[in-house]
Amino acid sequence: MNDCRSATLCGPLCSYNFRSFYLIHKGFLSLDCGGPANFTDALGLSWTSDVNFIYGEVANISVATERRKQYTTVRHFPADSRKYCYRLDVTSRTRYLLRATFLYGDFDSNNVYPKFDISVGPTHWSTIVIYDANTIESIELIFLASSSSISVCLSNATTGKPFISTLELRQFNGSVYYTAFENQFYLSVSARVNFGADSVDPVRYPDDPYDRIWESDSVKKENYLVDVAAGTKKVSTDMPINVNIDERPPEKVMQTAVVGMNGSLTYRLNLNGFPGFGWAYTYFAEIEDLDPTESRKFKLVLPGNPEMSKAEVNIEENAHGKYRLYEPGYTNLSLPFVLKFGFEKTSDSSRGPLLNAMEINKYLEKNDGSPDGDVISGVILLYSTADWAQEGGDPCLPVPWSWVQCKNSDARPQITNLSLSSKNLSGTVPSGLTKLTGLVELWLDGNSLTGPIPDFTGCTALEIIHLENNQLTGELPSSLLNLPNLRELYVQNNMLSGTIPSGIDRKVTMNYSGNINLHEGARRGRHMGIIIGLSVGAAVLLITTIVSYLLVQKGKKRHPEQEQLPDSLPVQRVISTLNDAPGEAAHCFTSLEIEDATKKFEKKIGSGGFGVVYYGKMKDGREIAVKVLTSNSYQGKREFSNEIVVVIAQIKLLLEAHMILLCYRYMLVGIVLTECPLKRGRSINWIRRLEIAEDAAKVDGASHVSSVVRGTVGYLDPEYYISQQLTDKSDVYSFGVVLLELMSGQEAISNESFGINCRNIVQWAKLHIERGDIQGIIDPSLCGEYDIQSMWKVAEKALMCVQPHGHMRPSMSELLKDIRDAILIEREVTPAREAVSDEMYRNSGHSSANLGGTENYRALQESTARPAAR
Repeated sequence: MNDCRSATLCGPLCSYNFRSFYLIHKGFLSLDCGGPANFTDALGLSWTSDVNFIYGEVANISVATERRKQYTTVRHFPADSRKYCYRLDVTSRTRYLLRATFLYGDFDSNNVYPKFDISVGPTHWSTIVIYDANTIESIELIFLASSSSISVCLSNATTGKPFISTLELRQFNGSVYYTAFENQFYLSVSARVNFGADSVDPVRYPDDPYDRIWESDSVKKENYLVDVAAGTKKVSTDMPINVNIDERPPEKVMQTAVVGMNGSLTYRLNLNGFPGFGWAYTYFAEIEDLDPTESRKFKLVLPGNPEMSKAEVNIEENAHGKYRLYEPGYTNLSLPFVLKFGFEKTSDSSRGPLLNAMEINKYLEKNDGSPDGDVISGVILLYSTADWAQEGGDPCLPVPWSWVQCKNSDARPQITNLSLSSKNLSGTVPSGLTKLTGLVELWLDGNSLTGPIPDFTGCTALEIIHLENNQLTGELPSSLLNLPNLRELYVQNNMLSGTIPSGIDRKVTMNYSGNINLHEGARRGRHMGIIIGLSVGAAVLLITTIVSYLLVQKGKKRHPEQEQLPDSLPVQRVISTLNDAPGEAAHCFTSLEIEDATKKFEKKIGSGGFGVVYYGKMKDGREIAVKVLTSNSYQGKREFSNEIVVVIAQIKLLLEAHMILLCYRYMLVGIVLTECPLKRGRSINWIRRLEIAEDAAKVDGASHVSSVVRGTVGYLDPEYYISQQLTDKSDVYSFGVVLLELMSGQEAISNESFGINCRNIVQWAKLHIERGDIQGIIDPSLCGEYDIQSMWKVAEKALMCVQPHGHMRPSMSELLKDIRDAILIEREVTPAREAVSDEMYRNSGHSSANLGGTENYRALQESTARPAAR
């Protein structure tokens, strides 16, 4: 068995080449996920350990019932925004059965049933939902291999951690499961039933040479194979059955059947994955001895679909003899989730209908993935041993690799951002990168790249190029002038030579310092500029940007306490290129107005990783917050640039100035922190906290995007750490953290409050809420003075806000509506609650009676609390 140590481009798991395995079971691969060593099971199947898997962790599980060896371990992965892929070698233009199984067994001791996605390459295969820790969940897919490998990826954890128990490949021969649609669709197995089975055990290898699993009709799953007609009887034979046509069901399956003694067979069957279009076949073999005067004729009955009824079936006649397979069916028909079907004998038939087996598969449309897949695979091949090159699968779907961003649209997604900063790249810049036609940002800085800068003329969407801190040689190519959207170029600290192409300095913000042999063709003027946009600070919570300034200060005396702030700013007019219409958050000010408003930057109200924020008040009473870029690092400028560019991409940010400011409309969101208890020794009631949340959620209908907030641990969108891009959903994440703070009175980050397994409020709150234990996070200082329904409404929305992926989070308008609904609930019950407290107080005659009223009300709430979540 290949131990995979020499494998290359292979995703997190090395590629399994099982040529030697053919000698035992041609085209079979059985991966024991998390298993420590290879072994052969009782069926004679050889299992391979995935011990060389370079991602994920292994856990042992212990369940109540005995399991086979491959179900004693699992491999599990972080619940983050990445995907984790197995890449399996296959033979192109060959059909396979792919099977994945999952046995939770509470491997993480969290008793939180996982829910996550599994994909085949870029195609979403299924959402795995665990309902029982001791039940094996199994999914199967039939596919025609279109290349020499296939990737199976786990991602998008909604609850718990993605995990897998086994992964199996079984090769088919010839035309088995051929369909006219196999180039565009997979077959997702929904049902495979052995009727008349003599036990509850499934039939599989070695009885089925392809190791399909034929479930016994004796297995009584919930709402599965019900509505069995009266008079249904099992029959069987020991005679050999000729099954050598088409799908070739195993002989053991065809040796048993059910017969409708009263003239009919009826069932109701749940079809996983449906409604949709599917492939459905029935398998018949005459295994009873009929007298010459007897006959067995029947028709298919699909209630509500009389047109789908097949012509009359006479098994022995259709199969051209007794003990021979006949398999009528449909290669394409629409089926519901709950299928009612039956067989009725014809009026001239002396025997009732007979059924041996049935198979139903759903058509699953293939996703072709990103057109950049082949190009980027060629790039990865150059660095096949690097950790960053191991993620596997499609670069964009179902989730992008951690170092790329993609633009998803109705068309196939393209790579727009490639971030390979400081990845130990060497050699020349990969030529394949010049073929990424949708590329907007290219980050190759901080490596050891040599040779010339390639011609990026084909990348017409390119806006930002970072090649600094490498060992590039040659001239700065004039082809850069042919990039219509290029606005930032960083090539400093290389070994470039020659003359800067004429005119590029007027078009592009660039830095070419540290190239001693690279010279200007003509003296370049220093830029002054302005940018205007809309933004929201995640830590300062939903502050709307009014206007942004880019100002230059030369040789001015600076106040020692104001971190290089000028005594006075150069007088200039800020000219907006945006309409100043109602609803537009853009205004024109002079720099002197900013200086006056802030009283020469007197009051510092906050700071981040690259800026200090100062309070100001305009003459018309408007309050503002002014952020000053104080970091000279390129990273600081990049983050500051991201704050604006993410909102107004078409406006150029000139980062050569010595001083850069952002001016915000100021919102007194400190009330969230000052009024909310957060262990400060005082509290406010629940309805007031809801009103604070409501005020914070109003953004006047305008779109809003977070700025990069450094030092605000616990609030920042985790997706940002991967993408380095903030979106409107980044603020939603931050808002969700604040909702949890309002509910619990806890701070976002604590080393003491959340136990040894949790350091932040999100992890801690999720563990409680998903178990239905909302009382475990509610601030004790509220003393039960809240309605449990309003609390649940906020809790559920908070959890949605802090989902790991932005597309899973609600909009601010949705949040505002639910917060207002919670406020209405509170306002309806508050009078009744106060009346109970007053009555208890009057009847008690002592001061503790009010507490009794509160406890009674709390008991009433708890009696209506939700049951624990599964």
